[in-house]
Amino acid sequence: MSAPRTLPWPLVALFTAGYLAPYLLPTTVGRLDSGLPLSATQAGAIGSALLLSSATAGFLLASRVERTGPRLLARAGLALAALGYGGAALTGAVPAVVAGAVVGGLGSGTVTAVAASGIAGQRDPHRVTTLGLLGVSALAGALYLTIPHLGPGHGLPLAAIALTALAVWPLTGRLPGRTAPARTAVGYDRLPHPRAGLLLAAAMPCWSLAQNALWGVSGRIGLDQAHLTEVTVGAVFAVALGAGLLGVVGAGALGPRLGRALPIGAGTALIAGCVTLSAAATDLAAFAAGEIAWNLLYPVVLSYVIALAASLDPRGRWTVLVGAASSLGTAAGPLAGSVLAAGAGFPAMGRVLGAGLLLVAVPMTAVALRTGRRPLPVVEVPIEAPVAELPVVEVRVETPAVPARGAYDTASPNS
Repeated sequence: MSAPRTLPWPLVALFTAGYLAPYLLPTTVGRLDSGLPLSATQAGAIGSALLLSSATAGFLLASRVERTGPRLLARAGLALAALGYGGAALTGAVPAVVAGAVVGGLGSGTVTAVAASGIAGQRDPHRVTTLGLLGVSALAGALYLTIPHLGPGHGLPLAAIALTALAVWPLTGRLPGRTAPARTAVGYDRLPHPRAGLLLAAAMPCWSLAQNALWGVSGRIGLDQAHLTEVTVGAVFAVALGAGLLGVVGAGALGPRLGRALPIGAGTALIAGCVTLSAAATDLAAFAAGEIAWNLLYPVVLSYVIALAASLDPRGRWTVLVGAASSLGTAAGPLAGSVLAAGAGFPAMGRVLGAGLLLVAVPMTAVALRTGRRPLPVVEVPIEAPVAELPVVEVRVETPAVPARGAYDTASPNS
């Protein structure tokens, strides 16, 4: 029973810390709107700035994690997250809150890049991803239940993210330092499968934007359109994230049995229906049904997308780039949702977002189908038991003698 000891818990913890800010986006944006002299659109713009900063860090660090060192980058990212979110939580000045959110977003993106790069190099990236999603869903669900009872103010969700970064810091000591990338294969430094990777990276901003446009205004839908209290809305979000835990557990149990095309394509289509239902909700039943079903499906599909990106490059570069592209769409989500809701109303916004998800499901499914036909590269083959000795068969092959090399001849590249 050595499996639990071999799991990369530091990567799971970093994944949780990096993804917590997007998971807490509805309560963060809602608290900024209610606790500071900001309009709903301005609060959404701050949320977008936070996530855009996170995406920028991912793009900049996609190919630099190994060269700089996972341990150093993780500690830098956690420090930025703690300082940025913590500073934004402690001040009521809007410019300082914006600056803190941007700095914290850089930290979240850096931490996520380290986690994604490390997860892609694991023997079973899907399993580690599901553990990370379990961690962030459980933590976010607990915070959604707790924060409404701790009082008003914009600082509570931001402080929670900062404290999570500090709690994860001790685990960074188990991460490797700077590692030199292997160069034993020809063209190893070039990104493999460029067409599939670029298509997936191009689709992910639209996929994330459509869902996070709704996620960023879900609190307002519950409060303003469904006429629920903040405690009730928080309870719905907590139950929804709990359903997400069940979905991730199910995805982890299924693993690759269904392939990747079916979970990604059919799952995205079902999410489109959930988005439409939730945006049109006018009572507790419809709002809860849409949010719970959506949160049940979202982490399942996301886990398969991350595993798909990891299969394209065992060094994790496509995983980081696809994650950064997803953060780019996530960054535009709150502002896009606020603008659509203000101009057309919540139900029309849901229909537009649902149609966009159906369209973007096509290229994502195509990438999953295409890569599913390829055998995946073997990254690591551990030997946990003695290997039986095999008989040695000697075959004489007469070949021309190779002249002996002088003591000071240059070595061949293949020697």
